[in-house]
Amino acid sequence: MKKLRGVLIALGIALGLQASAHAGFAEGATAYNNKNYALAYKEILPLAKAGNTDAEHLLGLMYYMGRGVPQDYKLALTWHRKAALKGKADAQYVVGAMYYTGNAVIQDHKEAVTWFRKAAEQGHADAQQVLGLMYRYHIGGMPQDNVIAYMLWNLAAAGGSANAAEQRAAVARGMTQEQIEEGQALSSAWKRNTPLPRSSRTGGG
Repeated sequence: MKKLRGVLIALGIALGLQASAHAGFAEGATAYNNKNYALAYKEILPLAKAGNTDAEHLLGLMYYMGRGVPQDYKLALTWHRKAALKGKADAQYVVGAMYYTGNAVIQDHKEAVTWFRKAAEQGHADAQQVLGLMYRYHIGGMPQDNVIAYMLWNLAAAGGSANAAEQRAAVARGMTQEQIEEGQALSSAWKRNTPLPRSSRTGGG
């Protein structure tokens, strides 16, 4: 469980920013990536207020990290939730992390699962990795299911998560060949933007 805590403590830290083609957003994103946070805030705020999803996510990130604005987790959650409700996977992941850790909200692992699942079903590797942990360790009402954990870590590793590759190797040592084959088959069959399976045939604990 120590490994689980360490991964979750790192949740809020590993928030990347992807440049977007939205008109007007590129300038703010460039300023942010160049650590010119005052200019980024000036560019991003009107876009976020106008409902630009990427700008909402970036503004939430700035409040979360205290970059260009005073750190304010409640405002971070407000802006991330706006973007999350419109389907932005990065924002859904952050909202899930904040519910998981009880950051600016009452801790609610089931609500965290809901948001992690939304992001994971869009192919968000970090969300897949954390959702795998929740299946592995029976957190947030998830059934203990090593096959689903293996499947999620397989997907997350393919998406570039080094942690997921390590966790997959560790859980595989305690799995039967049949369970590993089911985990492989599930990850091969899954397509991005479709529901993830909620239980497996062979992996219940």
